Amino acid sequence: MTEVASTPDYAPEPRTVALIDLLDRVLAGGVVISGDITLSIEGVDLVHISLRALVTSASTRMLADPS
Repeated sequence: MTEVASTPDYAPEPRTVALIDLLDRVLAGGVVISGDITLSIEGVDLVHISLRALVTSASTRMLADPS
């Protein structure tokens, strides 16, 4: 038999995080941003651009790859 986990009757309290703390966490671990852009006219794709970006701090990158 399978058991269904019950959900609590309350929602956790929302936490307030300062912008500098959020940026510190993102830069410490890094984040990858990706996206695609397609330029088309009347259903014909003319240009397709794939964008990829890695955002991290320089010290984090140097620790990960010492060479």
